[in-house]
Amino acid sequence: MLIREFNQPVTTLKGVGKQLSLSYEKLSVYTLADLLLLSPRTYEDRLTIKPLGEVNEGEYANTKVKVVEHSYFGGFGKKTLKVTVVDISSSIPTKASLLCFGRNFLERVLTVGKTFYLWGQFNINYKELQSSQFEMTLLNEDGSMPPSFGKLLPIYPLSSSLTQKIIRRDVSSALKLISSFDEELPISLIEKYSLYTIDQAIRNLHFPSSTEAATKAHNTLAFIELFYLLFINRQKSFLKSSKKFTGEFSLSKLQQNFLQSLPFELTVDQKRVLKEISINLKEGGMNRLLQGDVGSGKTLVAWLTALQVIEKNEQVAFMAPTELLARQHAEQAALWLEPFGIRVAFLTGSVVQSRKKLLLEALKEGDIDIIIGTHALFSTDVKFKNLSYIIIDEQHRFGVAQRVSLVKKSRSPDLLLMSATPIPRSLALTLFGDLNISTIKSMPHGRLPVTTYLVANESRERMYKAIGVEFERGHQAYFVYPRIDDQGESTLRDVESMYQFLKKTYPNVPSKLIHSRLPEEQKVEILKEFRENKLAYLVSTSVVEVGIDVPTATCMVIEHAERFGLAALHQLRGRVGRSSLQSYCFLVYEEPLSDEAKKRLMVMKESTDGFFIAEQDLLIRGPGEVTGLKQSGFLKLRFASITNDQELLELSKEAVDAILATDPYLDNHQNKEIRNVLLKAPPFSENHINS
Repeated sequence: MLIREFNQPVTTLKGVGKQLSLSYEKLSVYTLADLLLLSPRTYEDRLTIKPLGEVNEGEYANTKVKVVEHSYFGGFGKKTLKVTVVDISSSIPTKASLLCFGRNFLERVLTVGKTFYLWGQFNINYKELQSSQFEMTLLNEDGSMPPSFGKLLPIYPLSSSLTQKIIRRDVSSALKLISSFDEELPISLIEKYSLYTIDQAIRNLHFPSSTEAATKAHNTLAFIELFYLLFINRQKSFLKSSKKFTGEFSLSKLQQNFLQSLPFELTVDQKRVLKEISINLKEGGMNRLLQGDVGSGKTLVAWLTALQVIEKNEQVAFMAPTELLARQHAEQAALWLEPFGIRVAFLTGSVVQSRKKLLLEALKEGDIDIIIGTHALFSTDVKFKNLSYIIIDEQHRFGVAQRVSLVKKSRSPDLLLMSATPIPRSLALTLFGDLNISTIKSMPHGRLPVTTYLVANESRERMYKAIGVEFERGHQAYFVYPRIDDQGESTLRDVESMYQFLKKTYPNVPSKLIHSRLPEEQKVEILKEFRENKLAYLVSTSVVEVGIDVPTATCMVIEHAERFGLAALHQLRGRVGRSSLQSYCFLVYEEPLSDEAKKRLMVMKESTDGFFIAEQDLLIRGPGEVTGLKQSGFLKLRFASITNDQELLELSKEAVDAILATDPYLDNHQNKEIRNVLLKAPPFSENHINS
């Protein structure tokens, strides 16, 4: 059978009852397949002898020792046994002390004069080698190694009542239940890339004969994982039968009129992307991601492509993640599109019922060309006459199910996903084989890079003075904090307290605070005042992270910046630098900083390139939550790392592309293993992997 068909519950194993099964569930282990696909974090090398004389601080010894003395230390009835041993596997008779906290019974086991195998982690205290974490096993009379020595032992992630001994026992028991697993790759690929068979890989993953065998096992399983991840995605793209546009490209009449009305020219990237999407819309069946840095002009391109659809008397739905952002898009669309006779509507959960009823009726009758809204567009009472184009802004903030529910409101709509959080090439290569990607990298003419400063507490006053100079020039600022008020025991600076502080710092300078607890209408009114430069600064939570476009805002202050992710920091910084004015971002941090936080802040200081930042984000924290992949439930790699296994990724891509070029439908006998896996137990299927 295939390993993912090995789906008996772990309770099948002797000794695994309810308590252990619940502990296994915390590791996403439900079946015997899950157990055998549980990858060890590392291995204890009990194969290579390492004498006490070669051990440095914090390292492990693996050697033979003789017990030479017992003694006790401590007092008041809490004496602790101390066992002195001497190394007999080396010409240097090094001594060490074993501290038996809570294990004084070992006096009867580790008797003076006997010899043992020793495994333990040692530190240097009081000028002697000491260990309180050790294992001792009596030497066999025939000189052979005991079961727990002379091998590499897997170290697994643990939870609750699980121990390494229990997991090793259960893995061993599971492997004894089956003689061999069916192959998952063609023999030609196994030989070409010097891989193990799947059965060899699984057995050497858990109980390898050497470090080389463990590495080869892990690489084999990572290759298989990447191979199927790529194959499943890239086959969709390869087999996609959309009609290719072969005529001469030209913009529609409405698009041309709109472009002529703009007081500026599109950037080179905007023109290229507009052409890509327009051609895709002519072909039909579009499934495209439009990615671009904050302020690069993605939304303008989206409106232009919508005109192409509206000119054919078809409807467009534009969805944004927040009411604030949706409202701003609606206001901009009305300003730009209504002069051309485009009928624009706005729908969110806060629209009053009487008005909503009229709006839904007009939408159903086709009297609305483009509707802009939030998740309210998912509602069952929202019906279209002829919806053919869906645009989703900040797409990573919506789950797959939400997007699907909107797509179902049309027979076969074209779909444009927009993201200001660029997707690194490595992720795009792997995950979006069935998704065309358009990228805007160039910024509108005249924009200057934002200068970023890292600000420690002692530099705070200098920062406030610099921002005061910007106020004197008629420029504006954002002050962003991680929480609204000071309730609770946290020492974090908050919006409400700092608003009072800043009013004293900048007396007679108009300002307001804005956060998620304010009524929607009040937030809208505050932002309107800010856009009209009636307010010099806003004190806010990250509610201003996306969609706020105020050209005269030149300062962004982010307090406790070490607590924000790179994507959020980059988005917040993108609220300034939206004109020809020089803008500044102040990342204020608190010591001590974790290594990861230091890396994030240095990346922000060194670069304003969202694509570079996205790559660094992937390197720092891995792909788990980048671009919303975690919420989609798709990226569930057990062995491969998109970040670290670039060579394996390229080799897997090479193998997949070669098969798709010659046998995309897997009709050939030599690809029967792939066909069998996809038919019986496809990877990344919830039916076979309960993670």
